[in-house]
Amino acid sequence: MRAAFRMFRGTFSTWESLFEEAAAFASTLDPGRLINISHSEDHSDGVVTVWFWEDEDPAERDLT
Repeated sequence: MRAAFRMFRGTFSTWESLFEEAAAFASTLDPGRLINISHSEDHSDGVVTVWFWEDEDPAERDLT
């Protein structure tokens, strides 16, 4: 498994809508896969990031 993320960003979105989108996505994950949910803001540009465990990309597997 590897750490992955999905970012929700919006200059014109409200914090509530960004958090609702992130929560809806996080709710689709198995609880054991959720790592964390973080947020940041810079000059009214809000970002909410959902960090989660993802299965390893099959293309990256050693097939030997």
